[in-house]
Amino acid sequence: MKRILIPAGGALLATGLLAAGLAGTAQADDTVAKDAMATSAANAKAIAQFWAENNGAALKAATESNVWDKTDVAKLQSKGGYSSDTKPGSTAPIGQEKKASTKVQNVNMPKTIGKVFFVNSKGEKKWCSATSIQSQYRNLVATAGHCVYDTAANTDVLGKWVFVPGYYQGKAPWGIYVGKQAFTHYDFDVYEDYDRDYAFVTVYNGVHVSGKTTKVTPSEYKSHVAKGGVGFVKETPITKEEFEAGYDKYGEAGPFKSKAADPKVETVAKPADVTASNVDAYIKGEGPTKGVQLTGAEVYKSQYTAAGTGFDNGDKFERLSTEVPISKEQYDELKAAKGDGKFMGEVRAQLGDDKKTEVAWFKTQFFIKKWVKTTVQMKYWVEDYYVVDIAGKDAGRLGDNVGGQGFAWNQPTGKAVRVFGYPAAAHPDGNKNYTGVTPKWCYGNTTKKLVGSAAKKIEEHVALKCAMTEGADGGPWLYKYSNSKRLGYVNGVTSTFNDQDGNGRVDYISSPYFDGETNTVYKAAAASWSGKIV
Repeated sequence: MKRILIPAGGALLATGLLAAGLAGTAQADDTVAKDAMATSAANAKAIAQFWAENNGAALKAATESNVWDKTDVAKLQSKGGYSSDTKPGSTAPIGQEKKASTKVQNVNMPKTIGKVFFVNSKGEKKWCSATSIQSQYRNLVATAGHCVYDTAANTDVLGKWVFVPGYYQGKAPWGIYVGKQAFTHYDFDVYEDYDRDYAFVTVYNGVHVSGKTTKVTPSEYKSHVAKGGVGFVKETPITKEEFEAGYDKYGEAGPFKSKAADPKVETVAKPADVTASNVDAYIKGEGPTKGVQLTGAEVYKSQYTAAGTGFDNGDKFERLSTEVPISKEQYDELKAAKGDGKFMGEVRAQLGDDKKTEVAWFKTQFFIKKWVKTTVQMKYWVEDYYVVDIAGKDAGRLGDNVGGQGFAWNQPTGKAVRVFGYPAAAHPDGNKNYTGVTPKWCYGNTTKKLVGSAAKKIEEHVALKCAMTEGADGGPWLYKYSNSKRLGYVNGVTSTFNDQDGNGRVDYISSPYFDGETNTVYKAAAASWSGKIV
């Protein structure tokens, strides 16, 4: 059992995630940290609507979690056997299904698994894998810690977090379950310790979201949206003639719109009226031949030296190709870029009187003349306005609908587990075996010894031979899984993806070892109530 100690003198190393003492952040002893997600039923309903609108468009647009660098495939290293901090224990699953009448060879996927969807600090829609797990109020989801907290940005919990069991191509057969409160180990919450990369999230009752779409006038649309309603505008391209006819009829307040689109820029020959006296006007784009301008195209010094003089395309552009002073930082950056072939100009450092110390820095870029003609392009379209009346129907508690896996801690390593998840990412070599559309599984015995990764600062993980890639992270490791009942005991969650044989493909995954402190976090979450949205 690893514990992170506070340095002598009381100094606290805290990431930007959840620094201790900030209002509304982690409230924890030395084991359990908990953080609010959707803080009200109204907020939760808006989150469910966000994912469900337009036939699940946001759900379909999400891509797999990408916390790990695809090139970070350092081997896991053996760290010795596990050490129990308490006696082994377990909590039984709920919602046991009837045994199959005949034995089958195919693996029966558990009804409890699904995807968690969220929006990260970059505004990207992402997803991980997860499972429903047994709890007092049948409202709990188990996943990886990095699928709950935005570790890449060192911020708070991920935004608009929901769990969709049985998810398939935008469909939520059992409803959408919005996260209410996240529970994780204090060491992950504050220190991002991936030996504690697990989380338990309480969710509100599920909701089925539906919406009636109505076409309205522009004023009705604006009024509806101003009051917080949902709506959208459909744009249909039209011709200039159609725009002019419609604009004449409805005026500026009507649905007929136009704007200058990206202009068309093309290289042209030197205008016949260019002289030494009007070339300055052409440089400003104000020459006699309207729309034509004299600009510069950057080239290497050798190309500039070989260029002619005059006003034609390809002639030297002396006014731009002059040496200018820069800072030492700019000098270093451009010198490195020059070495990488990313800078076409030259840099120079001036030495002082001692002929050794650099005292000034300069850059020179080289340009040849280029005549261009810019033609303004117009875009014309007509707008149709729609409002959407969102209705939500209570889908009931998560555990009542799909059941909940059991939970086990301090179990011996080297035992068989079945791992489920939705892998989607390509392997480090670029080969992509998975789509993320349907769940996959792996089966085998975990490593008898714990493993670590210096690159990921991991010391106490359990590993399993498995080729699943990102998207499967957060998926459950089920101990004593019953194929007939589709239930077992969550004894891990997929945290990392590794390449043990060095062939550029994921062949091992790893999970934090679930010990007594994991059980402490789980019990705190399992005893927390959430309630309904509608």
